Amino acid sequence: MILTLIILLAVVLLAAGFEMLLVLGVPALAYKEAFYGKLPDAAVVQKIVGGIDHSTLLAIPFFIFAANLMGSGQIARQLVGVVKALLGHTRGGIGHVVVGGSMAFGSVSGSAPATVAAMGRMVYPEMRAAGYSDKFSLGLLVASAETALLIPPSITLIVYGWITGTSISQLFAGGLAVGVVLGIAFSVFVHLQAIKDGVEPGPKLPWSARFRAMWDAKWALGMPVIILGGIYSGVITPTEAAAVSVVYAILVEMIVFRSLDLKGLFKITEDSAINTAIIFVLLAMGGLISFFVTLAQVPNSIISFLDAADAGRITFLIAVNVCFFIAGMFVDPNSTMLVLVPPLYPVALSFGIDPVHFGMIVTLNVCLGMITPPFGLDIFVASSTLGRPVAQIIAGVWPFVLVNLIVLLLITYIPQISLFVPRLFFG
Repeated sequence: MILTLIILLAVVLLAAGFEMLLVLGVPALAYKEAFYGKLPDAAVVQKIVGGIDHSTLLAIPFFIFAANLMGSGQIARQLVGVVKALLGHTRGGIGHVVVGGSMAFGSVSGSAPATVAAMGRMVYPEMRAAGYSDKFSLGLLVASAETALLIPPSITLIVYGWITGTSISQLFAGGLAVGVVLGIAFSVFVHLQAIKDGVEPGPKLPWSARFRAMWDAKWALGMPVIILGGIYSGVITPTEAAAVSVVYAILVEMIVFRSLDLKGLFKITEDSAINTAIIFVLLAMGGLISFFVTLAQVPNSIISFLDAADAGRITFLIAVNVCFFIAGMFVDPNSTMLVLVPPLYPVALSFGIDPVHFGMIVTLNVCLGMITPPFGLDIFVASSTLGRPVAQIIAGVWPFVLVNLIVLLLITYIPQISLFVPRLFFG
């Protein structure tokens, strides 16, 4: 009865529009008082503060900072320019550029909202000029940014790795493969839509012009080379790669491109600090929730329930996808992971599911949550960036939700897609 009331309290706080800090924190503290009243308050503080005292999490503020630097400067524009030179002549032209540009920007930012904002400003007018409908253009911009959560460096994969103790490098390798699969799926849909809308291919550039575009963007292309090459070669860790990306972005934007001055740098630093604080406050509260989940032996209870119901691996994965899909419609991605991953991860291991494979399932579900109404974060970022009504963006997103669900089913039930690249690099 008491547990039911605590769950109801969390639902009421969420429905009333309270900050996620309170939605997570107040029920957690109520649970502590109800079931572990003798637990010293100092232990609660220790779990909150100690939960984020982890070197892996240092990568998050660095990647946020680097993403904001590149999105405000010339690196993002040059990366998109290279993609345009290589794909602009294909059927669907600028639509493929949106997908490829989002993947390219994701490979240096790790942030879907940053990708939506950067790509929206650069290519939305061109999509409309090319003949795509307003609805489709908005849906594609929002959905293609999901690839930034999969293609390394992904902040979402870093959080998952922190929660579960899974190797960040292996998660990045798996995310690279799954991100490419999702990008290909979106490109296939773009091609079909281009045929339907009668969108003509753009002019085909000679190879000399393409090589010149790549040479002109050499400083921008250096960023993914440093990050991905450094991580997969073993020269630097993901956290070190994050720090290097910040230094590289500042030097290139301020000295090479001269697109950033000290005043702009200060403003970007301030914004990045605020974004980092928001994430870390949630992560800190997530550490407390994970502690109580372990104390209450929730994973063991789930395993016992599944055994009693004679449910197998397939049923469990269906339940995981349903839980994440519903949660993603109402709760922000980090909070969803903090609540659902701790109890479900041990159960996944008991079924023999590889931690990297489960991480890809979780991350793809988080991607869905970013674009799923009514509270998909990327929908509101696009609305703010482009000045378009939220309802219009939601109308354009639904076909891409279906594409995403198809990819999710493939990734869920064909683990080789997620594990091929990690095994190739790490054995």
